Amino acid sequence: MEKILVSACLMGRRVRYDGGAKTSSDAWLAGWREEGRLVPFCPEVEGGLPIPRPAAEIEGGAGGAAVLSGAARVLATDGSDVTAEFLAGAQAALAVARSFGIRLAVLKEGSPSCGALSIYDGTFRGRRTPGQGVTTALLESNGIRVFTEEHVDEAAEYLRTLES
Repeated sequence: MEKILVSACLMGRRVRYDGGAKTSSDAWLAGWREEGRLVPFCPEVEGGLPIPRPAAEIEGGAGGAAVLSGAARVLATDGSDVTAEFLAGAQAALAVARSFGIRLAVLKEGSPSCGALSIYDGTFRGRRTPGQGVTTALLESNGIRVFTEEHVDEAAEYLRTLES
């Protein structure tokens, strides 16, 4: 049975920067949870950041690939550089995915770690820009497909192709 990496906040875990969760009511996720497929993970917490913590964004909205290459940093609203923690969390997510043979992830859109289609633009003004978070960029560059919580139907279709 294929395992699926999933953002812990989508499973109701209070791991977000504000101490909250973003619990998903998606039927596919609920079914996969019952089947024992889901591996909940929060790269920011696993990378060493506390709960709660200051919000963080990738400078200039440059995206996760730029952070991975050293061309951009992840900065928090208090001005601290949290790049090292985001990189450590992404590496930890990849290690967990590899340990379970995971080829599919459903992660929280907009997050500087988990965003798959968009991230915040680095100005802390609530504006999004196309791009990926640090963890998503690392997972995708290692052959793991990442879907957002808004595209779980597509993830389910991809899962069918993996298991056929």
